[in-house]
Amino acid sequence: MLSYLADYEHVFGPLRVLRYLTLRTLGAAVTATLVGFVIGPWLIARLRRLKFGQLYDDDRTGELATKFDKKNTPTMGGLLIFASVFVSTLLWAVPNIWVLVALFVYAALTAVGFRDDYLKVVRKSRDGISSREKMFWQTTITILALAALVWHPASADKIREIWVPFLKTPLFIGVPVLVIFVLMFFWVVGFSNAINLTDGLDGLAIGCTITVALVYGLMAYAAGNARIADYLLIGYVPGTGELAVICGALVGAGMAFLWYNSHPAEVFMGDTGSLALGGVIGVIAFMVQQPLTLVIVGGVFVMEAVSVIIQVGFFKYTRRRFGEGRRYFLMAPIHHHFQKKGWPETKVVLRFWILSLMCALAGLGTLKLR
Repeated sequence: MLSYLADYEHVFGPLRVLRYLTLRTLGAAVTATLVGFVIGPWLIARLRRLKFGQLYDDDRTGELATKFDKKNTPTMGGLLIFASVFVSTLLWAVPNIWVLVALFVYAALTAVGFRDDYLKVVRKSRDGISSREKMFWQTTITILALAALVWHPASADKIREIWVPFLKTPLFIGVPVLVIFVLMFFWVVGFSNAINLTDGLDGLAIGCTITVALVYGLMAYAAGNARIADYLLIGYVPGTGELAVICGALVGAGMAFLWYNSHPAEVFMGDTGSLALGGVIGVIAFMVQQPLTLVIVGGVFVMEAVSVIIQVGFFKYTRRRFGEGRRYFLMAPIHHHFQKKGWPETKVVLRFWILSLMCALAGLGTLKLR
């Protein structure tokens, strides 16, 4: 919205700076941070009055929740992140097909996550919405997003290219839409669930999300700039530079949320935040033609998800083999394993942040190693 003021630079010369993507990305980050700080106290107080707190009264997390005094902490804090990102993006981004699809996926998955949290904290449903319903909405959202990208002439061809790290040219061009749908669906659902699993300690998920968003902001900027894309030998996707504004807003909103989510947390993001953050990061990775790089950049999220898969698989295997299920980890996801070993929560979080930063740097390194 503010970018349109640059058309009046003949009236006031300094308005021309609003054409610069770097300035608008920084502006989006600052705006999102300020919005988060302004609405944060009001939202947290409102959630407390409504008693929108996770009870943790089940046998999966009840012990740790009681031990570390997390009962009744307000959830649905993802609304703070969503409001900050949405307002900031509307102010600073130039609308195009890439931006609109990213905002659609983010808003739609926020709604799904909100419904899930609402059923848990208001209706006292142990599991929230059913897996079948969640899968239905995630499938529908992915189909609509991909349909828009395939239909629009600015994105129709680019979205059907598949790039992989370390290669100077696309691995496949003109990939069938069905194949793209399967891959995009896996990424959206996979990283939505991965961030959801990571969101078990104060500040853990949002801290790692900030580093991933920062990296993909740089990748979006590079993919949308013909000169930089040519230098780095990556895919040039006109218009995706505006996704850097969304990533900047995610970084700013994440820092504001971390202020309230740091130990001891005043609010949790809940599924309202985790499902939407994973989905929008997954779809942005596809739009800037760096989907496989997300496995590296989001290495902590991958590690958390894989630990659960190993735990469940090992338990089922040993139960079938020995008649009694055994656990590979003390508890899954893996951050709870280290808690069980006696690590303080803050140590687990800080060390996982360090791992996330290392993964981010490794992901950035793939841009040049071609």
